[in-house]
Amino acid sequence: MMNTSVVIPNWNGKDSLQACIDSLLKQSLKSNIIVVENGSTDGSLEFLQNKYPDIQLVINKKNLGFAGGVNSGIRASIERSDDFVALFNNDATADKDWLKNLVDKMNSSPKIGIAAPKILTSDGKHMDSTGDMYSNWGLAYPRGRGEQTSDKYDDSTDIFAASGGASIYRIKMLEQIGLFDEDFFAYYEDVDISFRAQLAGWKIAYVPTSIVYHEIGGTSKTVSGFTTYQTIKNVPWLAIKNVPSRYLFGVMFRLRIAQLLFFFRAISRGNGLAATKGTWVGVIKTPKKLVQRHRIQKNKKVSNEYIWNMMTHDLPANSSALRSVRAKWWKLTRRSHVDSD
Repeated sequence: MMNTSVVIPNWNGKDSLQACIDSLLKQSLKSNIIVVENGSTDGSLEFLQNKYPDIQLVINKKNLGFAGGVNSGIRASIERSDDFVALFNNDATADKDWLKNLVDKMNSSPKIGIAAPKILTSDGKHMDSTGDMYSNWGLAYPRGRGEQTSDKYDDSTDIFAASGGASIYRIKMLEQIGLFDEDFFAYYEDVDISFRAQLAGWKIAYVPTSIVYHEIGGTSKTVSGFTTYQTIKNVPWLAIKNVPSRYLFGVMFRLRIAQLLFFFRAISRGNGLAATKGTWVGVIKTPKKLVQRHRIQKNKKVSNEYIWNMMTHDLPANSSALRSVRAKWWKLTRRSHVDSD
């Protein structure tokens, strides 16, 4: 029998914890539940100790972010000699067969390193994620986000990346490629670990029968400028660490255009300080990411073409501002070409 733990990172999520944990206790496949108390100040720890005395707690004295928090829980899972570890957001609830269907998929092939569920909004009316994609613009995005719930994404398939909010990971894979990059803190650390898994030859499966309901941004939206800072810091690291050298220049060129637009949009929305700080920290830690890149690329087990074919060769569907800029550029270059003729 395969042993599985579910890790819930928690930072000031007391109001959401009961619904989250109760949905996990009702799973058709039982597991060990590990809650990582990540330096909360809202009484979460006391609530957990009183309400759920039998649940395993990992207590961090300060907020280590999503990446550092889940790593604490994953290490506890490894110490238990688990075969799989699933991650679960504290602002989500799970269908009763969520975990069973993920574990069944993992058991279907030893090549699967990660399996991702279908994630819906908390009211079930719209999609949150049916797996994450990675564009040749260096941008990661959740497939199907914002679309009305339908059977459009009900085919089991391989995907580029899995959302860390409710996916399952093979411990053997994590021991090979390493845990989450804690410099990311929050946002895109799940795409980074998925990218590393892809490069190391592991498959990432989408399991549409595994259902989760999620309140998007339930935790991060409480901190002003948080998303802007993390996004502008982390997105370039994804490419710097993981994109094969053959494609890195083109991806980074397009990404810098996107980053420039995102930076000025952040200023217009009053998040200029967060964007500046994110840019600065991203640059300062780039040498460290280049060292990590050397190790990742050295251990690559798949061809460049495989990674290129797994990527999306277009802008994300919701990148309306970038699409507008691209359309204007195409119009300008075509006009210049006609004038030169």
